[in-house]
Amino acid sequence: MNIGLIIALVALLLVLVLGYNIMLQYKLKAEATRRQRIGKICCLIDATEELISGASYLPYSKELMLCLHNRILDAVTNMHELDPKNKHLAQRVEAAKTQIQQLQENYEGSEATSFKVPTSDKQAIIMLKLVKRLRDTVRTEHNKGRMDTQSYMVENARLETIQIRINIENVVKRAHDSMAKGQPGTAAQLLKKGIDALSSKNDNYSIQAKDKLTEMLDKLQNSRQAKAEEKQQQANSERDDDINALFGEKKKW
Repeated sequence: MNIGLIIALVALLLVLVLGYNIMLQYKLKAEATRRQRIGKICCLIDATEELISGASYLPYSKELMLCLHNRILDAVTNMHELDPKNKHLAQRVEAAKTQIQQLQENYEGSEATSFKVPTSDKQAIIMLKLVKRLRDTVRTEHNKGRMDTQSYMVENARLETIQIRINIENVVKRAHDSMAKGQPGTAAQLLKKGIDALSSKNDNYSIQAKDKLTEMLDKLQNSRQAKAEEKQQQANSERDDDINALFGEKKKW
């Protein structure tokens, strides 16, 4: 056999093997990228569902619930595009659309029945972290064009008010606890911090809360002043008794 032909065949074989390896590596890389994207989308869905579950702690508006569910719909739609043959994902897309339609037709948020005053500092911190995540989420959805500017501004302001409310309600609770423990100084410091935090706010809740904290602080300070005066009077009385005992008239025996 011609040596040149043999060399040509070997070269062709090498090219084919090399091409196959390149294609294989490309497919493996593409599959890894696809799996990575699916993994990120799954994490986003889990995080969003966790935010939705927070409706048992905080008042969620209809706009907020729609924002979160639309986020899930967008995520599962992207997953389905990455794996179009997956029938389970197709069902999830339809389920997400149905859920959004039901929310649009039936959901009614209620500030009065949904908000729960934090019973401890730990619970207050959990609720504040939840509000922060919600504000970050609606900001992200607005930036991506999935939430209009007017709805975003209203919802962000509403969440900010809830954030303030959690802080103030926790301040009030801690102030009452401090007074019950006989620590009026600590209670006064807490109330002053609450008033300072509300000084730049002009919504209805903040105005009413500031009046409430100011009234509590005034009563506390008046009570402390009255006790101080009573203590001073008692000290003066005891001092007078001591002086009378030392320099008063001696009894005649």
